Amino acid sequence: MSFDQPATVDDLLNYRLNCLLASSGVMVVRLCEGLYGITRREWRLIAILAAHGVMSPSELAARGHLERARVSRHITELVAKKLMTRVGMPEDKRRAQVELTDQGRKLYDELFPQSVKFNNMVLHALTASELAAFDRALTRLTEVAERLSNSHPVVAKADRRHGGSRRFVKPESVGGLWPTSINDAPGMSRSRSRTK
Repeated sequence: MSFDQPATVDDLLNYRLNCLLASSGVMVVRLCEGLYGITRREWRLIAILAAHGVMSPSELAARGHLERARVSRHITELVAKKLMTRVGMPEDKRRAQVELTDQGRKLYDELFPQSVKFNNMVLHALTASELAAFDRALTRLTEVAERLSNSHPVVAKADRRHGGSRRFVKPESVGGLWPTSINDAPGMSRSRSRTK
């Protein structure tokens, strides 16, 4: 296995992280769906609102790393389940923010400690120093990924709402979609990322 020189899908960072997420998240998903009647994405939105308070659907989508349209559907479901409510904006009646209801807060207060328990059971495999190093590495990788994503948007996107599908576009045909190295990302360099 080599992160630096991936030979198969098993060597790719995102694949490894998805495998970890699938395995470590299954216990919380079972709790969400089986005991509380919510999806894992709905749980994510509830947890974000519990941690950060009232916000707009757009901000909730950004914090949850989800598409705005998908979040809108989840909000509608959570409002129907009486876990979330829309709060009208006095200055603009067309806009609204969302917040947890008392029932939503109660669900969070019950489910979050159980999520922490499962979280800690997985992380218990690491020593304190390994955990600190892992935390720093994840923070650094997330910063780099966000910079890359924001500075090199994909130009060729499919219109899925109208039956479109993703299509392969050679990077050179659109002027290059991605930087060729980490040094090409704004404010980033490989040597800096290795020294932190």
